[in-house]
Amino acid sequence: MSLSVFWFLPTHGDGHYLGTDEGARPVDHGYLQQIAQAADRLGFSGVLIPTGRSCEDAWLVAASLIPVTQRLRFLVALRPGVISPTQAARQAATLDRLSNGRTLFNLVTGGDPEELAGDGVFLDHRERYEESAEFTRVWRRVLEGETVDYEGKHVHVRGARLMFKPVQQPRPPLWFGGSSDVAQDLAAEQVDVYLTWGEPPALVKEKIETVRAKAAAQGRTVRFGIRLHVIVRETNEEAWQAAERLISHLDDATIARAQQAFARTDSVGQQRMASLHGGRRDKLEISPNLWAGVGLVRGGAGTALVGDGETVAARMQEYADLGIETFILSGYPHLEEAYRVGELLFPHLDLNVPEIPQPGKISAHGEAVAHGFAPQKVSQS
Repeated sequence: MSLSVFWFLPTHGDGHYLGTDEGARPVDHGYLQQIAQAADRLGFSGVLIPTGRSCEDAWLVAASLIPVTQRLRFLVALRPGVISPTQAARQAATLDRLSNGRTLFNLVTGGDPEELAGDGVFLDHRERYEESAEFTRVWRRVLEGETVDYEGKHVHVRGARLMFKPVQQPRPPLWFGGSSDVAQDLAAEQVDVYLTWGEPPALVKEKIETVRAKAAAQGRTVRFGIRLHVIVRETNEEAWQAAERLISHLDDATIARAQQAFARTDSVGQQRMASLHGGRRDKLEISPNLWAGVGLVRGGAGTALVGDGETVAARMQEYADLGIETFILSGYPHLEEAYRVGELLFPHLDLNVPEIPQPGKISAHGEAVAHGFAPQKVSQS
């Protein structure tokens, strides 16, 4: 099976070391453009753009990089509770048209109560997933061309519709990651690609089997992807040395503060990440070549595959054998590591490199009038 490999745009910062400003670098548009263009040339399928108050806005970053890339796809976040599903559908269709079908959307419910409160979201974990399910039902149907009336507990729309459809039909794909039971129920009902963070293969296998069974019970199938960091070098010894160097500026106080901050989240996925290392730096290889050092201070994806190209490719194949089709990778600093992955890892993979999409035909239409009704064509007699 050919694998799709994505890269990551570090809109919250980048550098040579974790947990310190030592070796950090400015992340401006020029730098993000360098990373995106490198990924585009090297054969990555797309880029994940993160979301949250510590990040540049994912939608604006994606839009700004469309003209300077050719094949790269942009995985951007949908935020239920922060935006209406109808407005989000219009924005999604617009971004899909402007990029000629190079958009993917990642449903993010959020897990940090402090950040959620700042965005005006005061729902608990279960309520957020209820709202996300209602949001997604409307978002999907509107993008697929329906006129939607929907009255739920959290979402209420009447006559919601699009005038201009997206390039990808019936709509752009929807991605999602969540480890709780309610999250997996949502994935089974509505998403196209279910994402997991980089847990050991046995734990990933359990999640895949659970989501696959829940989807089958609803007459659906779901594809699977995984989010990991990667440290690849010419030799295994060099790779492990690079891993230790990445956390060489961390002290115990910094780790403790980070773990305390992660503990306030109600994200089951974050809790599972933290449990892999327990905040300890002496037992970080939690599975062969799977290293949890990133998660000592970084929220979200906290594990990295470490080794030479052949070794990392073999570990990726273990996940692929479980049903993983897409790998979303990252490394520090992201520009240099994109090239290392392209040069040292890609030759060992059966890589699915997307074609450069060709412009589609756009139908001519006059200016919309009367609150969104298109003018009627005049027949010639």
